[in-house]
Amino acid sequence: MTRRPVWKSAVGVLLTAVMLFPVYWMVNVSLTPTGEMRKSPPDWFPLHPTFSGYRAVLDQQLPYLGNSLIVGLGTVALTVAISAPAAFSLAKLRPAGRGLLNFVLLIAQMIPSIIMAMGFYAIYLSIGILNTVWGLIVADSTIAVPFGVLIFTAFMSGIPNELMQAARIDGAGPWRIFRSVVMPVSRNSVVTVSLFSFLWAWSDFIFSSTLNGGGPMQTITLGIYKYIGNNNQEWNAIMATAVVASIPATVLLVIAQKYVAAGVTAGAVKD
Repeated sequence: MTRRPVWKSAVGVLLTAVMLFPVYWMVNVSLTPTGEMRKSPPDWFPLHPTFSGYRAVLDQQLPYLGNSLIVGLGTVALTVAISAPAAFSLAKLRPAGRGLLNFVLLIAQMIPSIIMAMGFYAIYLSIGILNTVWGLIVADSTIAVPFGVLIFTAFMSGIPNELMQAARIDGAGPWRIFRSVVMPVSRNSVVTVSLFSFLWAWSDFIFSSTLNGGGPMQTITLGIYKYIGNNNQEWNAIMATAVVASIPATVLLVIAQKYVAAGVTAGAVKD
């Protein structure tokens, strides 16, 4: 077993520290009292930590966090419900025109969100679902569904056809095969698609500000944006809001990282 050179490990640690420094500074500022914010040079560690910023988050930002959770979970459910059957059709049923459809899915991921938001705004305004949580879920799903179809297709293409043939011998139709055979063995890809769908919906700002900027179910990204505008001197509270908003994404990434690695690389190697 060859040992990794020490200098490579040192470079890796240094680059990791540089990339994580903004996260550390965000936590540091969130614990720094407002009166010590303008010190020069600033304290590299919170010598007199305060949790007043986190109390302000719980008092003022908690509804936004709940709204983002609803939108995120709704986006996950809609994305998986659409992309998994579509990918099963492309991977195993092989309909005509599947190559063109895969190309369209790639193109769809290249369209800027602001252009899509303008189109959604006109449609939602005409049908009366502007400033609604369901409209925001549908809009966020349009970003996640093409990615989900591509991930599911790559994974399902690697599922042995013998499993499906055995199910057909037992009298199962395409829907039963999909529900009882394909989906249970697609756990890694389900977790991968669900995680990325949730993260996209959780961090979305363009759709939230365009399609739900004046509604009652505003998300945490809008909460942070408005909080900065109203409290531009209380940086500990602003950074505390950012820290709390980062916790769900961080926890999900830590829990699901092994499934994500397996789901993303699925289909890359074939026997």
